[in-house]
Amino acid sequence: MNTKKLSRPPGRPRNFDPDQAVAIAQRLFHTQGYDAVSVANVTEALGINPPSFYAAFDNKAGLYARVLDRYACTDAIPLKDLLRSDRPVADCLASVLEDAARRYGADPETAGCLVLEGTHAEDPQARAAACRFHAAAEEMIRAYIAERRPEKAGRLTDFVSLVMQGLSAKSRQGYTVDRLMDAARLASQALADELRCGTDGSAR
Repeated sequence: MNTKKLSRPPGRPRNFDPDQAVAIAQRLFHTQGYDAVSVANVTEALGINPPSFYAAFDNKAGLYARVLDRYACTDAIPLKDLLRSDRPVADCLASVLEDAARRYGADPETAGCLVLEGTHAEDPQARAAACRFHAAAEEMIRAYIAERRPEKAGRLTDFVSLVMQGLSAKSRQGYTVDRLMDAARLASQALADELRCGTDGSAR
């Protein structure tokens, strides 16, 4: 009978929790940006060595994909809750922009949107993963607008997306929540004005 004890992977703590590791990595990526974070940074933060890291996550982009999944469930704007059929379209889009302003500026260390900032990553695999999440969010907004104002769905989705990109970028440049909220409210007013107009520009 072989009585040799099975050893755990070298460098991996006995209580290593992949889900907790993803949460730690999420803050790291959000704080520094995907490209600025190295595998060495990650393994140091998680208290594991590179072989254990690669065994758990395959590579940095693999870990980032896990981080994006977690972010979508825990910290992203809750579009399904905000885009409601029992409220005016303009009010719901305003709620989305104001929620973005609050979230993006709440913590200076994790400013902006992890997904939006990830769409600029130099790593093609990471950039593609972030772009998929972004495209899914845009499609949700477009489909919501199209249910009641199909003739404006594409144009207003583009506008909302551009405003959110700007809010994310400016929050990372140090804009306060108050400044971001002012911008979000101005954009919301523009949305309301546009939605009051018909396709020919007349009020409706």
